[in-house]
Amino acid sequence: MPHVVVIGGGNAGFSAAHAAAARGREVLLLERGRPDEAGGNSFYTAGAFRIAHHGLDDVAELLEPDPRNATAVLTPYPQDLFLKDMRELTGGRTDAGLAGVLAAESGPALRWLHGLGLRFRLMFERQSYPDDSGRHVFWGGLAVGSVDGGKGLVSQHTRAALAGGVEIRYGHRCGDLVVRNGRVCGVRWSAADGTTGVVEAESVVLAAGGFEADPRWRREHLGAGWERALVRGTPLNTGDMLRSALAVGAARGGDWSSCHSVAWDAGAATSGDRELTNRLTRQSYPLGIVVNSSGRRFVDEGADFRNYTYAKYGGEILRQPGGLAFQVFDSEIRPLLRTEEYDAPGASVIVASSLEELALSAGIDLPRFIGTVEDFNAGIDESVRFDAAVKDGRASRVDPPKSNWALPIRTPPFYAFPVTCGITFTFGGLAADEHGRVMDADGAVIPGLFVCGEMLGGLFSGNYPGGTGLTAGTVFGRRAGMLA
Repeated sequence: MPHVVVIGGGNAGFSAAHAAAARGREVLLLERGRPDEAGGNSFYTAGAFRIAHHGLDDVAELLEPDPRNATAVLTPYPQDLFLKDMRELTGGRTDAGLAGVLAAESGPALRWLHGLGLRFRLMFERQSYPDDSGRHVFWGGLAVGSVDGGKGLVSQHTRAALAGGVEIRYGHRCGDLVVRNGRVCGVRWSAADGTTGVVEAESVVLAAGGFEADPRWRREHLGAGWERALVRGTPLNTGDMLRSALAVGAARGGDWSSCHSVAWDAGAATSGDRELTNRLTRQSYPLGIVVNSSGRRFVDEGADFRNYTYAKYGGEILRQPGGLAFQVFDSEIRPLLRTEEYDAPGASVIVASSLEELALSAGIDLPRFIGTVEDFNAGIDESVRFDAAVKDGRASRVDPPKSNWALPIRTPPFYAFPVTCGITFTFGGLAADEHGRVMDADGAVIPGLFVCGEMLGGLFSGNYPGGTGLTAGTVFGRRAGMLA
């Protein structure tokens, strides 16, 4: 009988498994997906980790060799700024205790992973812009990511777990938790070949993701229309273990009515693509304009760095007619877009030699679209210098305004990238303390039951600072594994 059972083989689950195994615990990790389906949502990420740091010298020891490292400019990102971002982006709804632990342990947690053999790099192509002197200026409090993105992250976690003595069983869908004398002491499972069984253990760590892949739960908790959202990541996060935990008395934690969702290629499949993974996002929207099929803008594309708006703008797109929008750029802006996303194989795009042709080809209301572009261009204060690496204040005074990075749409050819809402993960989960110990409705700890990753409620509400999910998974996965 193992000492610890971890349910879910993504970044959080592996972090819990590493920490428990390092204490001499016998650890069994049960992953619902087969080997070619495994990794949870972590597999589909770009691998970004938001950490508090004091600048480039503070993170240098984590980084793979790259000649560009010497040209990197990283503004220090202290813990108090991390906390400020958490409070402001969630409207003050983040749990102060959880957020404090997250900020304080973000850097140490990444160093811990690095010590286990996981590899990291600066995300030059995603998080920096070159300045006039050839330096790469990083922005938005985010710079470090795993080598080879989410695919590399899961592969490196797997190697580290096996080297640490963790047993991994794939294709095991877990269900009811086993409770004896008030303590959670195991879980029932079923395999793809029809076999079933029970694993008993001293502790169970839940790291099986949210309910984002269940359209019925999305509609019930997020609201009407959310059943139409495309799933960015794994189709296996259907809330099974949330249901099981609630059934044994676990309390809900966090905001069950909101989620992380992004601008996603409108031509993508209904669930994640394991080849393209994160390349189906369309995150250069701060450089252009976004219109709906009626030809109207509906968000401030330049309200803040992409890291601070992208996780809520998917929901804004879903609220548009048909749940559809178009990111519009001209030929002068087009070279600035993220190559890995906008030049991805099969990327949905409409190209036209005139704005009229673009609108007609895309099915956008022509008169309103032309008026929107003309008003936007006329409203730009072109005396302000454009600088993509800072909030440059180059605004267009229209309604809604574009507060930064306003570049005119006037040089053909023109580009329209159709986007819809891609849901990443749900913010609601289980109530737990700062060590991941699951609590009941009275605030008492349920013995033997721990939670981490997307299943931990209380960190996020309404919005999210980019790169925080993987960091939270590691911080609280490690904490759960240190006690389980």
